[in-house]
Amino acid sequence: MAWFKRVNPSIRPTDKRDMPEGLWWKCDECGAMLHKKQLEDNFFTCSKCDHHFRISPYKYFSLLFDDEKYSEFDDQLRAADPLGFTDTKKYPDRVYDTIEKSGKTEACRNAHGESGGQPLVISAMDFGFIGGSMGSVVGEKIARAVDKSLELNAPLLVISQSGGARMMEGAFSLMQMAKTAARLTRLSERKLPYISLLTDPTMGGISASFAMLGDLNISEPKALIGFAGPRVIRDTIKRDLPEGFQRAEFLFDHGFLDRIIHRRDLKTELVSLLGMLKV
Repeated sequence: MAWFKRVNPSIRPTDKRDMPEGLWWKCDECGAMLHKKQLEDNFFTCSKCDHHFRISPYKYFSLLFDDEKYSEFDDQLRAADPLGFTDTKKYPDRVYDTIEKSGKTEACRNAHGESGGQPLVISAMDFGFIGGSMGSVVGEKIARAVDKSLELNAPLLVISQSGGARMMEGAFSLMQMAKTAARLTRLSERKLPYISLLTDPTMGGISASFAMLGDLNISEPKALIGFAGPRVIRDTIKRDLPEGFQRAEFLFDHGFLDRIIHRRDLKTELVSLLGMLKV
């Protein structure tokens, strides 16, 4: 039974824009109207309230790799249908429709290059593909990113952006939690740094596995991070939650994160951290 399938990468759809069309965009946090050029110049963050818009893996690659030069790998993997799952539509139809509408082919992309002159492997998730959910392909890509780090003797950065496990793959999806966690131990054995960057949102099985296993766990400001959502927790325990519960700042204050970094400072801080961890 196949958990994922390979396709000819030459026939993959062209990636479309991951931000809305138009010259003006509205901030989801404060409602400010932001011009396209202003938003791009500010690293896709709001100049009024510092809200961090969700961005695609390619934008992170351009931001973090030197001169925007990098090589993508393992982009030929596509989701299979191991359970023959159907909800309001068949799972293969949902995947196909998502690819057609978004131009994205999976919820994770891998690339390697140099950052600050140092070799680096990045595995970045994408909320724009079925909520960034982790299915077998995502687990396999992260595992292969670890293998690439071992091959290149390079640090690994995983950028999490996900609602959790992909229910359409059932237990096959949940198995990726153990798979990725186990594969990461190989980096530890080789003393290669693993940095986990948690962005908005990082939830469910992602936060319960590789997202919290970094040698350093860092986050963008105000990112929602947790297992179950705040509303589910509130309804379960029948109590009001602390202010800012499950936001990056709350987790930092309680020792779950090592640092919160604004996107404009991300590359500078990453290069500095990699220099500190270099052995």
